[in-house]
Amino acid sequence: MLALTCMALVASSSAVTPIGKVLEMLNEMAVKGRAEKEEEAVKFSSFSQWCDDQTNNKKNEIAAGNSKIEKLNAQIAKAQARIRSLSDRIDELTEDVGRWNGDKASATAVRGREKADYEATNADYGESLDALDKAIEVLKKQAVDRPQAELMQSLLQVRSLRLVPWTTKKALSAFLQESSNPLDDHAVDALGNEDGLSVSAPEANAYEFQSGGVVQMLEKLKSQFDTEKRSLEQEMLEAQNAFQMVMQQLTDNVENGEHEISERSAMRAQTEQEKADAEADLAQTTADRDEDQKYLDDMTALCAQKRADFASRQKLREEELAALAKATEIIASGTVAGAGDKNLPALLQIRKSSMAQLRSNEMNPIQEKIAAFLADRSRSSGSQLLAMVSEKVASNPFKKVKKMIKDLIVKLMEEATAETEHKGWCDTELTTNKQTRDAKTEDVNELQTQIEDHQATIAQLTQRVADLTAAVKELDAAVAQATEDRQASKDANTQTIAEAKGAQTAVEQAIAVLKEFYAKSSQATALAQGPADDAPETFDKPYTGMLPEGGSIVDFLEVILSDFARLESDTESEEAAQVEEFKTFTFESQKDKALKENEIKHSNEKKQRTESALNSAEEELRATQEQLDKANAYYEKLKPTCVDSGITYEERVKRREEEIQSLGEALQILKGTDVNLS
Repeated sequence: MLALTCMALVASSSAVTPIGKVLEMLNEMAVKGRAEKEEEAVKFSSFSQWCDDQTNNKKNEIAAGNSKIEKLNAQIAKAQARIRSLSDRIDELTEDVGRWNGDKASATAVRGREKADYEATNADYGESLDALDKAIEVLKKQAVDRPQAELMQSLLQVRSLRLVPWTTKKALSAFLQESSNPLDDHAVDALGNEDGLSVSAPEANAYEFQSGGVVQMLEKLKSQFDTEKRSLEQEMLEAQNAFQMVMQQLTDNVENGEHEISERSAMRAQTEQEKADAEADLAQTTADRDEDQKYLDDMTALCAQKRADFASRQKLREEELAALAKATEIIASGTVAGAGDKNLPALLQIRKSSMAQLRSNEMNPIQEKIAAFLADRSRSSGSQLLAMVSEKVASNPFKKVKKMIKDLIVKLMEEATAETEHKGWCDTELTTNKQTRDAKTEDVNELQTQIEDHQATIAQLTQRVADLTAAVKELDAAVAQATEDRQASKDANTQTIAEAKGAQTAVEQAIAVLKEFYAKSSQATALAQGPADDAPETFDKPYTGMLPEGGSIVDFLEVILSDFARLESDTESEEAAQVEEFKTFTFESQKDKALKENEIKHSNEKKQRTESALNSAEEELRATQEQLDKANAYYEKLKPTCVDSGITYEERVKRREEEIQSLGEALQILKGTDVNLS
C-alpha cells in the first residue's frame, strides 16, 4: 500500500523531486530486502534439512560404533581373563607334572635302596640259617663221640654271624670256653677274638655231648630267624605292591596333566589370536567412531551457529523492512511530501548552517592522531581495551584524555602484579592437585583391574567346584548303579548255574530212563499174524518200540546235556570275569573320586582367599575413589580462576604489556603536544 502511494506521488509530479527520489529508493530497498529474505529462507531450509539428515546419519553411525566398541571391549576383557586363567592353570599343571616326575624318581630311588637292603638282609638270614643248621646237626650227633674241633668250628661260625644277638654270642662264648678246658690258654687265645679257641688245636676224642641247652638255644634262634625271614619277605612283597600303586598313580597324574596342558595351551593360543583380532577391529572401529564424532561435533557447532545467525538475520531483515515501511509512510505522507517543495530552500539553508556548526565541533588533530594510533594498535594486537580507549579518546574532551591514559596504565600495572601473584598460587595448587589426581586415578585403575581379576577367578573356581561336585555325584551314582547291576547279575548267574546243574541232573535221568527202556525193548518178541484175504491188515513183525525215534531223542538229550554243561561253565567264567571287572571299576572310581574331592577342597580354599582379597580391594577402591572425587571437585573449583580464562597467562601478559606500551606511547604523544602548546 505504501509502495503504491509512493508511486502515485512520484507519477503526479512532472519532475523527480528529492523526496520522490527517496521514496523510489525506499521502495527499491524494500523490494530487494523481501526478495533476499525469502531467498535466504529457502537456502537455509535446505541447509537445515541437510543438518538434520547428517545428524541422524552420524548419530546412528556413532551409536553403532559405540555398541561395537563396547562388545569388542567386553570380548577383549573376557579373552584377557581367559588367557590369564589358562596361563595360571598351565603353570600350575607344569609345576604339578614336574613334582610328580620328581616323586617318581624319588620313589624309584627309595625302592632301589629298599631292595638292596632286603637282598643283603635276606642273604644274611640265609647264611645264618645254614650255619645254625650245621651247628645243630653237629651238636645233635650224640650217638658217637665227635671230634671237638668240628664242634668248635661250627659254633665259632654261628657266633660270628651278624644277626646273632649279643646274648646268644655271649652264651656260645661261655659254652666254648667251658668246652675248651682240655686246651691250654694259648691255644684258646689263638682261635677267636672273644673265646680264644684255636682252629689248629689238637682234636679231643671221646668228647661227651652235654650241650642240650645250647641245641635248644640254637633251634630257638633258628625258628626266630625263619619267622623274621618270612616277615621280611612279606614286607618286601607289600612294599613292592605299594610302590607299583604309587608309580601307577603318578604315571596317570603325569599323563593327565600333560594332556590337559596340551589342550589348554591350544585354547590359550586360539584365545590370544581372537584377542588380537578383536583389538585390531577395536582400533579401527574407535578411529572410525572418533572421526564420525569429530565430524558430528564440527557439523553441530556449524549448524547451531548458522541457526543462530539465520534467526538473527531474519529478525534484522524483518526489522529493516518494518523500518523501511515506516520511513516510506512518513516520507510519503502529506506532511513531508506536501511541504517538500514549499520548504526545500529554507531546509537547504538550515543544512548549510548546520554543517558549518558541525565543522566547528570537529576533534583536535592530535586527539584524532592518538585515536587512530590506538585503533591501529588495537587491530594488530586484538586488544579490546585499546579499541575502547580509542573510542573514548575520540569522544572525550582533549584535557581528559591524558589523565584517562595515565589511570589506565596504573590500573594495568596493578592488574599485572595481582595476576602474577595469582598465577603462582594457581601453579602450586594445580600441580599439587594434578599429582594427587594422577596418583589416585592410577590407584583406582589398578584396583579395578585387581577386582576384575578376582571376580573372574572366583567365577572360574565356582564353576570348577560345581563341575567337580557334579562329577563326584555322577561317580557315586555310577558306583551305586554298578553295585546294583553286579548284585543283580550275580543273582542271575547264581540262579542260572543252579538251574543248569538241575537241568543236567534231570537230563541225565531222562537219558538213563530212555536208554534203559530201549535196552529192554530191543529184546522184546511177539507172534506174527498170518495173512488172510478177508482179514484187515495188521502187523507182521514184533514190536520193539520206536527205537530209531528213541535213539534220536537220546542224541538230542545228550546234546542238550552238553549245552547245559557248557552253560554252567560259561556262566561261571562270566561271573568270575564280572567280579574282576567290578573290582577294577570300583577301585578306579574310588581313586577318581578321591582326586576330585581333593581338588574341590583346594579350589574352595583358593576361592575363600580370593574372596577375601576381593573384599579388601573393594574397600580400598571405595576409599581411593573418595579421595579422587575430592581432588576432582577441588580441580573444578580451580578451573574458573586458574584454567578456563579464555586465553593463556602468557598471552594475557603479552597483551597487557602491549597495551601498556601503546598507552605509554600515546601518553608521550600527548606530552609532546603539551610542550608544543606551551
